[in-house]
Amino acid sequence: MNTFARTCCCLGISLALAPCSGGAKDSALVPDDQSTRKASVGRHLTVNDRIQDLIRHPAFTGFGSLLLPWDGRTHDEGMPLNQIGSLLPYHTEVRPDVVVSALNRMIDDASAGDGISYQPYSEAQRTVEPDLARVALFYVRGKPGAPFAIISPGGGFSYVASLHEGFPYAVEISRHGYNAFVLKYRAGRGADVATQDLAAAISFVRRNAKSLGVSASDYSLWGSSAGARMAAFIGSHGTARYGAEENTKPAAVVIAYTGHSDTSNAEPPAFVVAGEHDGIASPAAMRRRVTALRKGGTVVEYREFENVGHGFGLGTGTSAEGWVSDAVSFWRKSIGEHR
Repeated sequence: MNTFARTCCCLGISLALAPCSGGAKDSALVPDDQSTRKASVGRHLTVNDRIQDLIRHPAFTGFGSLLLPWDGRTHDEGMPLNQIGSLLPYHTEVRPDVVVSALNRMIDDASAGDGISYQPYSEAQRTVEPDLARVALFYVRGKPGAPFAIISPGGGFSYVASLHEGFPYAVEISRHGYNAFVLKYRAGRGADVATQDLAAAISFVRRNAKSLGVSASDYSLWGSSAGARMAAFIGSHGTARYGAEENTKPAAVVIAYTGHSDTSNAEPPAFVVAGEHDGIASPAAMRRRVTALRKGGTVVEYREFENVGHGFGLGTGTSAEGWVSDAVSFWRKSIGEHR
């Protein structure tokens, strides 16, 4: 157990359910007049809006900067959202219309009075380690009581690409009736710290499942690139290794374009995708891991898509389009077989 986790245990700290400051249920964002609230909180973004319109949008008050990929970096707030791909150097196929559509779904949820941003670490934990204030969970709801997914976007542990392979995934997952959380983890601190944040997020959601309106069972972990390594680490070794209490392993792990090779003797079912022209995470390396998993008895479904590279996200307009729906179907089947 790491030093921070031991400190928290000694203090008897628990994770409390609390929306991030300025979340949609904050009184400052819920005026008594319903029409006024919808007019102020519910204005949709367009690709011609600017970064400043995103981070200062009333629906995102108090956490707007956490939606952006880079921590501790001064952004050009005048940059139009149709250039958002320039903030994601490790990613391809970034579609501003897809990004904005996912953000607008979150705006709609905030307008309806739903909490969309939560802090998985308690106030006491954030006091011990202020850097934990950089961690957040963004919630896109499916059917009440349905299982949940936690999505860890990529970015080479340098940034967190929630705009491209976090929020759009969550919206697609919710369309199938499942609940989805996008993890904003601490970038710039390496894989272990990021995976600690994922372990804490799993514990938070499962501990507060009733209040959040999700099932604590049959959850899935989704990750892309660096985020896929995080999901795979938890799938292989569990949450206790990364400073959280022990949780049941996920019903399925969905892994997109990573060179991760580590395996264990108790792996959950895995849905794996790659692009044939990936110059960062070699498809050959992914195929070797898939082979190793299958030799160990793990159920694996592998897809390799033509004419796409690294970081393709939803793959809209490419040969990869639709893979998230296929991954949801794999998760659903894994739940049925698990039961």
